[in-house]
Amino acid sequence: MSRIGKIPKDYKSKQVEEEVFAYWREKGIEEKARQAGQEKFYFLDGPPYVTNPIHVGTAWNKILKDAYIRFYRMNGFRVRDQPGFDMHGLPIEVMVEKKIGIKSKKEIETMGIENFIKACKSFALENLQIATRQFKNLGVWMDWNSPYRTLDDYYIESVWAMLKRADERGLLGKGKKVVHWCPRCETVLAGYEATDEYRELEEESIYVKFKVEGKENEYILIWTTTPWTLPANAAVMVHPDFMYVRARSGGETYILAEARLDHVFSDTGREYEVLEKFPGSYMRGLRYRAPLLEEVPEQSKLSPAHFVVLSDQFVTLEEGTGCVHTAPGHGEEDHAVGEEYGLPDFCPVDERGRFTNEAGKYAGKSVRETNGEIIEDLKSKGLLFKTERTRHRYPHCWRCKTPLILRTASQWFIKVTELKERLLEENEKVEWIPEWAGKARFGNWIKNAKDWVISRQRYWGIPLPIWVCDSCGKHRVIGSIEELRESAPGSGEIELHRPWVDRIKLRCGCGGEMQRVPDVADVWMDSGSASFACLGYPKRQEGFERWWPADLILEGQDQTRGWFYTLMVCSVVLFNEAPYRRVLMHGFTTAQDGRAMHKSLGNVVFPEEVIEKFGRDTLRWYELGCTTWEDLRFTWKSIEETARFLNILWSTYYFASLYMSLDNFDPGKHTIGSVEKDLRLEDRWIISKLEGLIKRVTEAMAGCRVFDAVRELEEFMRDDVSRWYIKLIRRRTWTEEEDPDKLAAYATLSHVLLNYLKLIAPIVPFMSEDIYRNVFAGLEGMPESVHMLKWPTPSEERIDPKLEEEMKVVKEVIEASFSTRQAARIKTRMPLLRMKVVTDSESVKAAIERMKGVIEDQANVKEVEVITPEEGWRMKDVILIPNRSILGPVFREKSGRVADAISKLNGKGAMDSFARGEAVWVEVDGVGRVEVKREYVNVQERLPENYRSEKCKYGEIFIDTTRSDELLAEGLARDVVRRIQEMRKRADLNVDDYIKAFVTAPSEDARRALESRATQIAGEVRAKELRISLQEPDFGTPEAWEIEGEKYTISIEKI
Repeated sequence: MSRIGKIPKDYKSKQVEEEVFAYWREKGIEEKARQAGQEKFYFLDGPPYVTNPIHVGTAWNKILKDAYIRFYRMNGFRVRDQPGFDMHGLPIEVMVEKKIGIKSKKEIETMGIENFIKACKSFALENLQIATRQFKNLGVWMDWNSPYRTLDDYYIESVWAMLKRADERGLLGKGKKVVHWCPRCETVLAGYEATDEYRELEEESIYVKFKVEGKENEYILIWTTTPWTLPANAAVMVHPDFMYVRARSGGETYILAEARLDHVFSDTGREYEVLEKFPGSYMRGLRYRAPLLEEVPEQSKLSPAHFVVLSDQFVTLEEGTGCVHTAPGHGEEDHAVGEEYGLPDFCPVDERGRFTNEAGKYAGKSVRETNGEIIEDLKSKGLLFKTERTRHRYPHCWRCKTPLILRTASQWFIKVTELKERLLEENEKVEWIPEWAGKARFGNWIKNAKDWVISRQRYWGIPLPIWVCDSCGKHRVIGSIEELRESAPGSGEIELHRPWVDRIKLRCGCGGEMQRVPDVADVWMDSGSASFACLGYPKRQEGFERWWPADLILEGQDQTRGWFYTLMVCSVVLFNEAPYRRVLMHGFTTAQDGRAMHKSLGNVVFPEEVIEKFGRDTLRWYELGCTTWEDLRFTWKSIEETARFLNILWSTYYFASLYMSLDNFDPGKHTIGSVEKDLRLEDRWIISKLEGLIKRVTEAMAGCRVFDAVRELEEFMRDDVSRWYIKLIRRRTWTEEEDPDKLAAYATLSHVLLNYLKLIAPIVPFMSEDIYRNVFAGLEGMPESVHMLKWPTPSEERIDPKLEEEMKVVKEVIEASFSTRQAARIKTRMPLLRMKVVTDSESVKAAIERMKGVIEDQANVKEVEVITPEEGWRMKDVILIPNRSILGPVFREKSGRVADAISKLNGKGAMDSFARGEAVWVEVDGVGRVEVKREYVNVQERLPENYRSEKCKYGEIFIDTTRSDELLAEGLARDVVRRIQEMRKRADLNVDDYIKAFVTAPSEDARRALESRATQIAGEVRAKELRISLQEPDFGTPEAWEIEGEKYTISIEKI
């Protein structure tokens, strides 16, 4: 028989989730759901590095992806959900170096590149399995059996194809570039990589005197935070339009910007005299003597060099002297100006960050460690003006945390500057969520983009497919294994990684031998090629044509200058089109204090910790409920609050499943349509609320605002269903027979809860699956899994805004009645004789009249009446209280007598006169006739003794506190019922178990009152036998209860 099933009373997350995992595996649910859709939806997963265990921030990323993938599946899409893993690059090299105990490229070369590459590959594959287990453990449904791995040959070939296309389009170049360089990793970093890891450093900055040629004791004064770059000095840069001075101090003359004079001399204790003022343009070509000429003899060979150059771009007055030390070999801006003036890009620093022999006395020394020695040399030569301790943000290697240096190096690069306009055009076609992430942040990043240095002087990565002729210098880019095999006959089985691919030689058209350049690609090119590489382009054309471009990508805000960017560049290089249609950006995850999560800070929270205490669905609901593009500040308190809500959700389904399963209720037989005529207003209200919820949640999910969906779902379940609708229908479920009123409540509740289950399935896949399997899966025509159900569509005709607004009124009125009771110290279980609602609103009156039954039931009142403000006014006494703070200044010593006279006025009559704009007079002894103005009085309104009042949004509530014997008996009966229900609960009785009960009353009056309600009591507690007596119970285990200060003894026993 098709009927509703039942779930356990208590929600045990660990048990639920383990059983659901087992069910999914046993039935192959995930794969069945994956194959069910029709219309294509290409979700592109951003590949994480396989280096560290995931924390709750990584979990948030994958949980977000999983929620949207599930949503689109339930909407009939065939979702491409291939996960990806970034398996090359320095992050893995660094981890392997630590593991095997080496620290430099030299040690790698000693152990053998082949052995090192094998260790890297083994590490990457091992950690891929660990990451996969962690992601699957979150309940993330992706195609874990077929991930895209950046180390696979088909993937590498796609990257090669893109580079070949770059070369064909003239976008691949090689040349000297000033690059950020990691001396520990001995490789270049791209500009966007260098922005990822800035740290505060406190270092010595220096003011140095550059002696002007042909002038006695005259110096150009420069300031630098990097003394180690002075051996490469080639010029001094000044702004052509700024005013400069020659200032004499202590027998020496200094040239510097006028605006920097006070700052420069402020802490020296030295006086100065301005001799001359002139614009910077006057200084062009002024020659000086290099300050380290003796220490670095190579300086004397630099030409043209050691003269003043002009720049209106790179000289500021915010810091320094306005005269900028220029070393084209160690600065991007310096290099740009150097090219304009033909300056040599002298760079006496090697790959390890050590000075070469060209640096003279500093040769062989680490550049940053040489700062102190250079300062001492300048001091001994009398060229050090002063030093300062300076705090500044300095770029570090994001992989090994070593401070970076800027140095000139010959590198391969993609000419992004030539693609800039196209990149901006394609970005305009992309839907960014939030919009500012793409139109402002990402757009600005593109506008300021520089050429992308793609070569890396490392080992574990995609080898650059560039072969260069030893004879003529011509280069060739290979686009596939087939092309490589054709170009190098007899090469046998080809392994695309180093060092094997390095051994393959090609023959140049000139007859010379071509060798592969030793570099590997920037690892960001691996992931940047993902949109087409994971599809196997260009070999697998059919799959590419079916899926590309991606419909949605989703990653953190740092990817605007990382993955989002490199995806766009690689795609525009290859296809001249954007690789994605929509981008959703999420925030960072921080600790409770707002600091980033780091092992070193001891504040990392792993998802396993949350799962162990509260379960996966608690973590998912919590994280998905946080505003996606804002930072998620993780707190255990919020996790606990989420867990409490999920228990409310579970309890609601338990209540419904308990009563419906007892009555063998079949929703297929009793649909909303079939019970239409029996639906109460409250049923129609909750259906209306559900349909509106479906509409809003669907819009939120489709708009990539899952957090709005979570908030809507939580509010609906907590406020509308659990705290309200369940209360409204509870008594209807107690009816024994198959009553149409009860069936209408069941049909409504099952309709609401099944559709709600569909809405929460992408968010809490375990709980929703468990409830579905136990409650709804046994119904005729239902699929195996909640995740194979179709997403609900809202029924617009059932949305009733007027009814919803009326229920708001009713709830507000009932809440106000509870506040009034509290003030009067009357328990909710004590019925009231009547309640009057004072309002002049016709809509409020209509709502109350229409739902009078709901108010009477929930407010526990026998009669509800709507009265006008005039009628309410007539019920009140009005007392005028003299406002002595006003009367005193007006009447001075006579104010007391005026106040006495005012207090004797008819308050209601006086207020009526005020309302009509009429004057109110009073006769005062010794004063005469006095006009009483409205500000002379404060008003106190009083209802009759048996009434209490409370104001609310929709008017004012009066409750009649008169207690008749009948009302007292009913209230007492409710108290006794509550105690017996509590005893049933503690005895762990089933809801359908019958009992016999014995109640010992404290007095004959109490006994008679309970006897008058015996049938009601017995029915509500399922007592086949109920005895009410003055004697003590003669069965069971009696318990004493205090009710209204009197002792009642109750005993129950199952029969």
